[in-house]
Amino acid sequence: MGPLAWIKEDIGNVFEKDPAARNIFEVMLFYPGLHAVWIHRVSHFFWLRGLYFIARLISHTARFITGIEIHPGASIGRKFFIDHGMGVVIGETSEIGDNVLIYQGVVLGGISLEKKKRHPTIGANVVIGAGATVLGPIMIGEGARIAAGSVVVHEVPPNTTVVGIPGKAVRGVTEQKLGHDNLPDPIERVIHAFYDEQKEMIDRLQKLENFHGIYHEDTPIDKKAEKVIRGYFADGGGI
Repeated sequence: MGPLAWIKEDIGNVFEKDPAARNIFEVMLFYPGLHAVWIHRVSHFFWLRGLYFIARLISHTARFITGIEIHPGASIGRKFFIDHGMGVVIGETSEIGDNVLIYQGVVLGGISLEKKKRHPTIGANVVIGAGATVLGPIMIGEGARIAAGSVVVHEVPPNTTVVGIPGKAVRGVTEQKLGHDNLPDPIERVIHAFYDEQKEMIDRLQKLENFHGIYHEDTPIDKKAEKVIRGYFADGGGI
């Protein structure tokens, strides 16, 4: 694939992934995430040929201009887009598949000082939300979604959404969009599971008390618990 074809595909990719893009000139001039990818391709070209100083000089210049740091040794596939981009760091042995979208503040980092594969491998069609950190030589499966602010240190199966610190898989994903405003809360699910178990125990206890003719005028404890839980989430108390 020639340079002009790369450029044309990358510009079209911006229009696919960013509804704010209005025209070609705006995209070419004002999208630092696009500039960082273009410059990385040049630095990676020199890196593969053993011209490490030139490659690092080019990548460092890109970091100064765009605020995005991509090591020239990182391998990046087609239709890769960094939206906004400031603060993104992609380590030397990172491998990124085709059609990947990441947002500002994302870190693909290492956890070892050894000179070996120490950064993540990102499968095709992955979305990584703003401020997320993915650490170590782990595999993020194709079609996975990493929620904003998550810290991922274990492998993620394909088509899985990961939320939290440390990142936990919460559900399968079938749609393309990340849905930043509608992510599941795993802690809320645990609270409701405890409540359901408690309610079952209380129901059994009340049946036993009724059988023996024992009655209470106070509000049953399960009603009190339900009121507390409902009030917590109604006030926006997601954890």
